[in-house]
Amino acid sequence: MLRVIDIDYVRGYELLVTFNDHTKKKVDLQPYLTGEVFGELKDKDKFTQYALTRVTIEWANGADLAPEFLYQIGIPQA
Repeated sequence: MLRVIDIDYVRGYELLVTFNDHTKKKVDLQPYLTGEVFGELKDKDKFTQYALTRVTIEWANGADLAPEFLYQIGIPQA
């Protein structure tokens, strides 16, 4: 089961996400910040209010993304 084990804020709406298979991927979430819940995260103060759950990232407003989705859209990093 894929899990997010670490998250670092990069800049803008980009995060460096580390998965339990030790893969690191840079994820740009700007294109996905639409709709009622995710649209709130266009406010960078709200975007940076995130935490790790047992499986993935979750924002203070309750928004979360599946680790598989983050893995799929991420760009591998060294």
